Amino acid sequence: VLVGRAMGKLQSKISFHTAKYRADGSVEETGPLRAVQQHGPAHTDAVTSVAALKPDLCVSGGSDKSVAVCSWRSGAALRRFIGHEREVTKVTSAPDSNRVFSASRDKTVMMWELHGTSGPSQHFPGHDLVVTGLAVSPDASQLCTGSRDNTMCKWDTETGECLGRAAISRNLVTHLCWVPGEPYVIQTSEDKTIRIWDSRELQVAHTFPAKQHIQTCCDVSQDGRYCLSSSSGSAGEGGEATLWDLRQTRNRVREYKGHFQTTTSCVFLPRGPALAPSIATSSYDSTVKVWDQHTGGRG
Repeated sequence: VLVGRAMGKLQSKISFHTAKYRADGSVEETGPLRAVQQHGPAHTDAVTSVAALKPDLCVSGGSDKSVAVCSWRSGAALRRFIGHEREVTKVTSAPDSNRVFSASRDKTVMMWELHGTSGPSQHFPGHDLVVTGLAVSPDASQLCTGSRDNTMCKWDTETGECLGRAAISRNLVTHLCWVPGEPYVIQTSEDKTIRIWDSRELQVAHTFPAKQHIQTCCDVSQDGRYCLSSSSGSAGEGGEATLWDLRQTRNRVREYKGHFQTTTSCVFLPRGPALAPSIATSSYDSTVKVWDQHTGGRG
């Protein structure tokens, strides 16, 4: 899910027409779809983060300090969770889990139960500054968090106990993601590096060569073989996404260049039976680009 930080209110509109977007920016209208359905906004202020929750549900966090669960199909807001004292910065969930996690500028992380009360079921205080990274283990038993205070923390989601804390000078965390089926967590930083953390001892297992610009976001392929990172940039300098091999060689595989400003997020797209592996990036230049993962060409 790609979200620009400047997004306004989240609402769903099912258009009269479907559209096919070409790489050159043109749009091919493909015909009528259904009548317009419009739903009230999920938040009363800017939406700061969105993540998939279930095949038909997504979770979002906002500057209004709330966390909302919405239906992909209807656009309706089904649940709203209240508890943070400041803007929500990141939201995530474990696959096929009923647990939702949110990070905030109030320096805390909270856990919410999809079918529970509107209040948090667990609270994770401990960072000294805004929490900017959030990743949950595949079985939802552990949580890794990162902050602008240069630290990474590991938590037991059942008890709320902090199981480990590690600090690296100038490691201002920007994003975290857990490698599927592995004990490893990928982390991007304002110090222009991408680190692989071993969550078992909360130690850095590998650091990729530093990039030229701040690394803003990361994602991991479903097979756990590759990760993506995205770069800050301006006036056509920087703004690229980078594909990294997570296997034994751990090399830089490819760069995807074409954005003119900071690339805010990057994601591996689900692969269809007849589709080549693809990635998508979003940028402050007001564009979303889809790339062929293998060739770097834009589809």
